[in-house]
Amino acid sequence: MFLNILPLALVDGVAYACLLFLVSMGLTLIFGVMGILNVAHGAFYAFGGYAAASFIMMIAPSTESAWIPLLSLFVVAVVVGTVLGGLMEVLLIRRAQGYDPILKLLLTFGALLMLEDIQRMIWGAQPYSASEVVNRLGNIELGGITYTTYQLVVVPVTAIVAYVGLEYFLRHTNLGKQIVAITHHREVAISQGINASKIGLITFIVGAILGVLGGALAAPTTSLVPGAGADMIVLSFAVVATAGLGQITGALVAALLIGIIRSISVYMAPEFEVAVPYIIMGLVLLVRPHGLFTVAQARTI
Repeated sequence: MFLNILPLALVDGVAYACLLFLVSMGLTLIFGVMGILNVAHGAFYAFGGYAAASFIMMIAPSTESAWIPLLSLFVVAVVVGTVLGGLMEVLLIRRAQGYDPILKLLLTFGALLMLEDIQRMIWGAQPYSASEVVNRLGNIELGGITYTTYQLVVVPVTAIVAYVGLEYFLRHTNLGKQIVAITHHREVAISQGINASKIGLITFIVGAILGVLGGALAAPTTSLVPGAGADMIVLSFAVVATAGLGQITGALVAALLIGIIRSISVYMAPEFEVAVPYIIMGLVLLVRPHGLFTVAQARTI
């Protein structure tokens, strides 16, 4: 029986892990560069999902194309992520740059609460979904099992492209190298003429777009309800803690680990589904308190 459900569990797990990774990648990028655990990142996910679902519901009746609604998900993610991320960085994060890390955490938690209230004011409490995207893209039969094209192809390819694109940007572009320099030593980077305010704004917007993109891609397969952002930020923290703070590649591995094991538990032991990410995180942190991929650093006394 296990072998029969394994292919389904793997596909479901990878698709879920890819969404979780996109959100976690944005979260860990912001922390790695700016040293801020942005609790409001969950609200970016929720806004992305609600905005994408609303836009798809608006344009779907006017077109029969499968690609226009799909491309709309990415357009919505870029627009909403740029606006939300830019406003939050300029109005809140930049002003709190010199604050104690705990105060920064509390500020972003307050931002999460405010954004959730704004979300309820705009969309109310009814569920939102954009399932028309999945229906129009059709299905793929593989090994005698039928999968949706969206789940099997679109979501994993998007996550891979986002990961490769971000890695290339950070390693091979001038702006990306400036971001890495700020990550390694902010004061030295500033003394070399790097504009830390500009780098912070760009980093926060890119991270926000990744969080919003996770929500936008979740909209076709998930019914979004109030509280979705809070649920996602807790899961994202589990991924980031398992991988190690600031570890982008580690976040990919941790998301796959959590997503696949969680999916298998849905089929084999559904009563453990909610607890699986936190069990994995707890076991990892017992062995490696700083996460799987964090490299120990020497400290001068």
